[in-house]
Amino acid sequence: MANPRPDALQLDALGPQGQFRARNRMPVHDVAGQEVAQLSLVPSLFVDRTMKALHRASTPPIDDRIGMIGRAAELFATGTLGDQPVEEYEYQASRAGGIPISVVRTTTRAIAARMKKAHYSVEHARPTGAVMRWDDPLTRTGRAVWTRRGSVFAVHAAGNHPGPHSLWPEALALGYRVAVRPSRREPFTPHRLVTALRNAGFGNDQVALLPTDHATANALLRGADLGMVYGGDDVVRKYAADPSILPQGPGRSKILLTAEMDWRSHLYTIVDSVSGKGGTGCVNTTAVFVEGDPTALCEALVERLSSVPSLPPEDPEAVFPVQPLATAKAFEAHLLNKTSGAKPWLGGDGIIAELGDGSAVLRPAVHQLDRPDAPQASVELPFPCVWVAPWTREAGIAPLRNSLVLTAITHDAGLVEQLVQEPSISNVYIGDHRTYWMESGMPHDGYLAEFLMRCKSVIRD
Repeated sequence: MANPRPDALQLDALGPQGQFRARNRMPVHDVAGQEVAQLSLVPSLFVDRTMKALHRASTPPIDDRIGMIGRAAELFATGTLGDQPVEEYEYQASRAGGIPISVVRTTTRAIAARMKKAHYSVEHARPTGAVMRWDDPLTRTGRAVWTRRGSVFAVHAAGNHPGPHSLWPEALALGYRVAVRPSRREPFTPHRLVTALRNAGFGNDQVALLPTDHATANALLRGADLGMVYGGDDVVRKYAADPSILPQGPGRSKILLTAEMDWRSHLYTIVDSVSGKGGTGCVNTTAVFVEGDPTALCEALVERLSSVPSLPPEDPEAVFPVQPLATAKAFEAHLLNKTSGAKPWLGGDGIIAELGDGSAVLRPAVHQLDRPDAPQASVELPFPCVWVAPWTREAGIAPLRNSLVLTAITHDAGLVEQLVQEPSISNVYIGDHRTYWMESGMPHDGYLAEFLMRCKSVIRD
C-alpha cells in the first residue's frame, strides 16, 4: 500500500455497503507530478460481490429514476459532495486531466444539462411503434414493448475528457443498475457523479464506482450483462466481435469543403473544430479535405493556432491541453514518426511547450498531405492535430469513411446523400457546424439505448 500524503484527497470505492477505503491505494498525480489524491483499488472479490448485489437489486419506478437523475444533476453541477465544492472538483479535474479549466467548467454544466434530459434522450431512441410497459392498453391488440437486454451495465470510463460521463446515466434512466470503473488518470468526475446519484436517492446497490488495476478490470465486464469500453484501436479490435460490449474508440472526425464554398467564411468553425474543448476528443477534427489547393487554408490555420499562448490548465485563458513532460514527449515522438511525406506547417519540429514545473502544453500541429488517401489522415492524437488534404470528385467518399462526425460544407445534395447513406460515417453535419456539436436527444455513435434495449411482441387478453 502506498503511504498517502496527509493532504491527499481520498477517493474511496463506492460499493454496495457504501464507501470503501482499500488497502491498495494508487496515487493520482497532477500534470506536474504532484500527488493530489489516493484512489482505492478494489480486488476481484470486491468486484464480484458488488456485481452480484447489483443483479439482486430492484429497479425503482421510472418516474422516481428520472427525478433522482435530475436531482443528481443539480448536485453534480453546484453542490458540495464529500466535502468537496464544485470549484475544487473542477480544479482537480483540470490539473489531473490536463484539460483547460474553462472546458471543465463548461462540461460540468453540460453533463448536468444532459442528465436533466436523460428521459427525453432515451425516448428519442425508442421506436415509434413500441410502448414502454407490457400493460399499456395498446398491448391488448398486440404491440412491440421496449425492454432491457439485461439488468446490469458496466462502464470502463475514459479519462481524456469529462464529457463522456454525460452518456452512461441514460442507462439508469432505462432501469439498469450501473458499475463504473474510472480512469486512473482522471477519476474525479465519475467519483463525483456516482456520489451525486447516491445522494439523490439511488441505492448503493444501484450505481457503484469500482476502481481496479488492469488485471481486475475485466471482472466488471464478466459480472455485467452488457458493457461499454473506451479506448483506442486495440480496444475496438478486442471487443468488436462481442455482442455484449459496446466499444468506444477513436472518432477520426473530418471536415469536407467542396469547391463552390469559400473556406474563409468557415475558418472559425474549422479552427474551433480542431482545437475547441481542448482538442482532445473523438469529435474534434482530425482531417480537413479541400476540393482544390489546400495551401491557403493551411496558412490561415497556422496564423490562428500559432498565436494562442501556452498556459497551465488551471489558467482561465488556457486553450490547449497539458500533460506530464514525459507523456508529452511520447506524443511528440509519435507525431513526428507519422509525418513522413507530409508538409509541416505547424509542429514540424515539435509540439511541446514546457511550463517549467514538470508539465508541458501540447501545442497544435498542422500538416498538409499530397493526396486524399494518405494514411496520416486517420492518425488521431489527443491534442489539436489536423491533417489537411486535397480532395477530388474522383476520390469520392472513400477517404471520408470511418468518421464519427463528418462536417460537409457543400451545396452538393447528391454528395450529401452518399455521405448520409455511408454506414461507416456515424454523423453528418451539413454546413457551418463544428464537429464537436452534440445535443440531448441526438445520437452520438448511435443511441446508447439502441445497444441497451430491444423490442419484443406482447399481446394479452
